[in-house]
Amino acid sequence: MALYLKRAGHRVTVFERFDEPKPVGSGLILQPTGLTVLADLGLLDDILALGSRIDRLYGADARSGRTVLDVRYDAQRGHRFGSAIHRAALFGVLFRATQREAIAIETGVEIEALENGERATLIRGNGRRAGPFDLVVDASGSRSKLRRASAPGEPRPLTYGAFWASLGWRGEGFDEHALLQRYDKASVMIGVLPIGRPESGAEKMAAFFWSLKPADAERVRAVGLDAWKERLVALWPECEAFTSQIEDFDQLSLARYGHHTMKWPAGRRLAIIGDAAHSTSPQLGQGANMALLDAAALSHALARTASVEAALEAYAKARRWHVRIFQALSLAFTPFYQSDSVAPPFIRDTLVVTVAKIPPAPRFLASMVAGTVIDPFRRIGLAEAKWPDRFGG
Repeated sequence: MALYLKRAGHRVTVFERFDEPKPVGSGLILQPTGLTVLADLGLLDDILALGSRIDRLYGADARSGRTVLDVRYDAQRGHRFGSAIHRAALFGVLFRATQREAIAIETGVEIEALENGERATLIRGNGRRAGPFDLVVDASGSRSKLRRASAPGEPRPLTYGAFWASLGWRGEGFDEHALLQRYDKASVMIGVLPIGRPESGAEKMAAFFWSLKPADAERVRAVGLDAWKERLVALWPECEAFTSQIEDFDQLSLARYGHHTMKWPAGRRLAIIGDAAHSTSPQLGQGANMALLDAAALSHALARTASVEAALEAYAKARRWHVRIFQALSLAFTPFYQSDSVAPPFIRDTLVVTVAKIPPAPRFLASMVAGTVIDPFRRIGLAEAKWPDRFGG
């Protein structure tokens, strides 16, 4: 967002809660939606040079080996693909771009509140004020304090989270251009995602994850690392190539997920984007991509309208249906892959896997993963990036 605003001629200040800007988390898939925004910012080549091209999402039942998920981007036209990337790589590309643009960044700042007059003033955690500003953009995540003030209430916690680790890529038996998963009903999901390199010259890496209830994390730790690894390898023997790299639970990060969707992600001189405006399960892999689309939508709205107020209204309207549809789809699919339910995984493994092979289901599933079930580009005034064959892997 800061890059868009600075390039449009605005004076921009970024407030960062950490003492120094840094990435958090393991890996993610940049879908054609997010890649289009990065192309619009002139950063696509840098991203593709570090990430790993993803052509397919594949999942199988851990006990029977039966295929229960097989989504291919090429079920749609246009050479679409995803790019799996380490968060450190994505952060690095964006951070270096902000440095080239000389965007001001103030670190160690916790924002507590916003005061509105003719312009907006931010209240810091130490009581000091920052501003005034013509516009405040809140991209502080699902626990945003500014969002709480605009729309009281907390995201509804989801039952399942995940242990994540960034590990060295071990290619034998794994497809470097696919997200691979194994399931045991809906209570166990093990995944391997190739995520390229965190920086140029570094070794290739993979994001390795295992779903669990955050409430059970301490019990799993108490039983011991060896017992946990034995359980995973029993379900997916090949994944020992990754579990063998884990020597301590401290290598694993525990992710917790919640679901909420703001009805109107804007207030007076305030725009709310990303997880602050809408957070959900990672099942469809849309989080970072939705945030990038939000930033593009707000930037293009500011460029097309005569006032901040008009731009905020245009931004909220442009993103409304895309956000709502994908929030609903993500929430609907979560019980099929992360829940204690019996019926959803049975339906997934029997009926859904059969129906998914019958046209037009493959194309619909590909568009759902790509983030294009409905066109998010036209509504925000952005043309989808072209995907030349030279980016093929």
